Amino acid sequence: MKRVELQPVGTLMEVSTGTRLLDGLLSMKFELDTACGGKGLCATCHVRVHQGGDELTPRTPREERTLRLLDGADGSSRLACQCHVLGEGIVVELPEGVFVQSADALVQLIGHKADYDYLHPITGKTLIGKGKIITRTLMNLFVTLSEELRKLRDEG
Repeated sequence: MKRVELQPVGTLMEVSTGTRLLDGLLSMKFELDTACGGKGLCATCHVRVHQGGDELTPRTPREERTLRLLDGADGSSRLACQCHVLGEGIVVELPEGVFVQSADALVQLIGHKADYDYLHPITGKTLIGKGKIITRTLMNLFVTLSEELRKLRDEG
């Protein structure tokens, strides 16, 4: 078994060698969305690897393409659905914020302040910042977003 440290929660995750990082996180009951179904086409499982990146499988060409599209991606960025754990000493930072999957998820929050950042599931860009008021005008944006997600799932 290999141990992976998860930040900022400070939890150790134990997985078998070769386990996909996403599968390990899901087994720990972390609520990571997989808008593209784990095909490496979206931002919903974007994590940052602060240590032990060489103990994960190398980036795939698909992962490289997707990371180039992500807002704020850098050299520590990985898609948890595209990398497998090979060794010890890995420290992974989990994303903060919530990836929006549909307008329906936010309708009941119109007029309220966002408790956290709401993020675009394909680009990772902040759509509604923490503390901002959620407005009906933003719902039009999410209708378009829902269509983009449907196309992404169909294409993958």
